[in-house]
Amino acid sequence: MSIADLDKADRRLLRELQANSSLSVVELADLVNLSASSCHRRIKLLEQRGMISGYGAQLGREELGLSIEFFVEISLVAQTEENLEAFENAVRRLPDILECHLMGGQYDYLLRIAVSSAADYERIHRRAITRLPGVARIQSSLALRTVKPWAGLPV
Repeated sequence: MSIADLDKADRRLLRELQANSSLSVVELADLVNLSASSCHRRIKLLEQRGMISGYGAQLGREELGLSIEFFVEISLVAQTEENLEAFENAVRRLPDILECHLMGGQYDYLLRIAVSSAADYERIHRRAITRLPGVARIQSSLALRTVKPWAGLPV
């Protein structure tokens, strides 16, 4: 099932939940003009279909003291299944790495890291990133400002 298969009410439910997952079923039902029981049933069905994969709070990165963000391009020595798997398993164990994406193009992976200072990034770079298995090249870029922050998927 895809977004195109959803009706207007389901798409609106997804938008509202994505914007504020702490809304009660009654509040959501009012926003999308459904009864509470119909709203609850639709939410459960969307969860079962995997269109809602979880709920959580969005934390203020800067308010938590993580005011600097780096994007790190990683190239591996070889793109064998063994190298990719070893790299990905190691990345999953590092809480300092917020996101990791396997890329097509000039480099193999793109990492996103938030830190409190340049010294904090240097620590992560020296003690974690350079020790990842199979790394041939590392290119770090400092994000000066977020122009358009993540606001959710288009539904």
